[in-house]
Amino acid sequence: MALIRAEELHQQFAEAFNSGRIEPVLALYEPGATLAGSPSEQAAEGLAAIRETYEQLLDLHGQMTIETRYCLQAGEVALLSGKWRLTGNGPDGKPIDVEGQSIEVVRRQPDGRWLYLIDHPFGGD
Repeated sequence: MALIRAEELHQQFAEAFNSGRIEPVLALYEPGATLAGSPSEQAAEGLAAIRETYEQLLDLHGQMTIETRYCLQAGEVALLSGKWRLTGNGPDGKPIDVEGQSIEVVRRQPDGRWLYLIDHPFGGD
């Protein structure tokens, strides 16, 4: 994988999600990462729990767009915020259109890639 800037992770995530495959999505997370859920859901900790969360979302066959709001970097760690939108069809066939503002903590890996350490899809709302 090519070396990237931290703020490019949002675009990589959208591309991975829109591929409809789980492995490219999981490849963007550290093994011990945490993915926050909605206020009523418990956070998913670790890749196995994150996999379960995204498998359900990928079943919607939706399309994700993300616009980076900001990126604050301190050495090997960065704080990102993005405005995202997910459109598609729910399990009942009815259209879905969900959007939010995320906050993420990402860390540069020894090979230069940036991976999610903490991902809160609704943290900026």
